[in-house]
Amino acid sequence: MDLIVAFGTRIAQAILVGLLNPFYWLAVVFIAIQYRRQMLLERRLYAVKMRSWLEQTWRALLGGLAAGVIVSFAAVGLGALIPSSVMILLWIITFVLVLFRVRWICLAYAGGVLVLLQLILRLMPDWQPSGWMAAWVTDLRDMNAAGLLVIIALVHAAEAWLVRKQAARFASPFYMDSKRGRIVGGYQMNMFWPMPLLLLVPAADGLVLPWMPLFAEGIGTSGWAFTALPIVIGFSDMTYTYLPQDKAKVTASRLYMYAAALLAVALLAHWWYPLAPIGALVAIAMHEWLVYQSRSEESGRSSMYTHDKRGLLIQAVLPGSPAEELKLQPGEIISKVNGIPVRTKEGLHQALRANAAFCKLEVLNSNGDVKFVQRAMYADEHHQLGVLLAPDDKVSYVAAMKPLSVRQLFLSPWRKSNKRLEQASEEQTLS
Repeated sequence: MDLIVAFGTRIAQAILVGLLNPFYWLAVVFIAIQYRRQMLLERRLYAVKMRSWLEQTWRALLGGLAAGVIVSFAAVGLGALIPSSVMILLWIITFVLVLFRVRWICLAYAGGVLVLLQLILRLMPDWQPSGWMAAWVTDLRDMNAAGLLVIIALVHAAEAWLVRKQAARFASPFYMDSKRGRIVGGYQMNMFWPMPLLLLVPAADGLVLPWMPLFAEGIGTSGWAFTALPIVIGFSDMTYTYLPQDKAKVTASRLYMYAAALLAVALLAHWWYPLAPIGALVAIAMHEWLVYQSRSEESGRSSMYTHDKRGLLIQAVLPGSPAEELKLQPGEIISKVNGIPVRTKEGLHQALRANAAFCKLEVLNSNGDVKFVQRAMYADEHHQLGVLLAPDDKVSYVAAMKPLSVRQLFLSPWRKSNKRLEQASEEQTLS
């Protein structure tokens, strides 16, 4: 019982220190700004907002906390160690990388860079700096690179789980110019989670563990303490050829594959160090391959968010709207309204006005099967039942997707250019 109380007290202290860490709250501010920009884009394109940016930020906090608990249990059980000075280096490298690309906030990049820096320092054993750098260089040389790679793998497994559970729910619709000059619909899928991690560190007056952590073998210490490592994980992608839930499934499966491959290399690197730099290259290169794979896949398929001769395609459904009550789904096609065939937005409005008190819809689902839905109409409801349709040639604004940097986060999220809305955002990327 005393051991449980001691563990609980140390863990609570570490969590409190982690939640008070400025890096954690800077991450929360970054996430809130990103979601607010997404809301502003929705308002400009559709004159509505899909969801509150405060709600998205809150869900991101809860999701990151849940994932942090799961990863922390695994990391503590394995004894993956990161010295405090190396944690600071991780934050510094992450900050520098984010100045160029927001998606480089991912731990895979900063962690991979640290392992490669360790290799360089070990190849220069005679270089011994003086002053404050001496401790950092020593800690980096002695860092358990395999343990850091294991943490990166575990974090990406948690990210895959969060993508599968939450990414589709917060997908944001938009319009864009296709390569063939047509205006097509798509979804921007941006999710970021602040994740507080608990890790073990050697401590002279620390706790005696009832087990021997795998990555702590050979470290002479009389006790252990807990320390917090706040990080940010994120998923940023776009699709115009998949439904959001289908894209989330594909991405999550690839992230699981990435995590499994990196975990295997990291465990082998624990017994043979030369594999650690290879693991760092795998962490970075395979991450970039995921980005390339997503881009290639999207460019090789036809857009699904366009109208055809059967009717009007539903791109999105507003939460809490009549369309959601009718269980209409993105990807379905509205063929008839009140018995009237509809092929344009104007035709939809006229058909709805044909019976102001009631509407009956004939809808084609994704399999081409017909279903009929109906309900009463009320005066204060959305003029399209809460349905956001795929674009036509009369759209006034489209989003021009661009790589997103930190500087662009604090600029206006759009500027007008030939009636085009240029939104700074990451195109088809994972992080």
